[in-house]
Amino acid sequence: MKLSMKTDYALRAIFTLVEFYGEKPIPIRELARRNEIPKRFLEQILLQMKERGWVDSLPGKVGGYRLARDPSKITMGEIVRHFEEVLAPIHCVSVAGYKRCSQEPVCRFRRLMLNVRHVVATMMDGTTLAAVYKGLPVTNEEVFSEPLVEGAGI
Repeated sequence: MKLSMKTDYALRAIFTLVEFYGEKPIPIRELARRNEIPKRFLEQILLQMKERGWVDSLPGKVGGYRLARDPSKITMGEIVRHFEEVLAPIHCVSVAGYKRCSQEPVCRFRRLMLNVRHVVATMMDGTTLAAVYKGLPVTNEEVFSEPLVEGAGI
């Protein structure tokens, strides 16, 4: 699974709003600057998030965007599915993005991909924005850990 830049930007912005949950709204210019997102692209993303009820906006000089729902009530799965449409690694194991493959009756790796979909969906749907925010940033030592990198093709 690889997230699009749009989903990456949406997550960056929403986690800034999680950080300031319950405080004053964040101006879009500040959200864009802080997260290195082109302002015009961020406007489109925030409108979609507003339509979903995740954020709201206040007009005026002291206005901006803020999280509309408690971050413990929004899951990563909701956000990623909205922007990516699917969590499945291949279309033939997706519910929302299913596309028939001619190899389905004989495919040997489809079951593994279905299991990957289940694991990803379970993790994403079971993890709230609040839980993710409480975690620590990942270090490069973790990313390049020998047991994971050695022959893993990552």
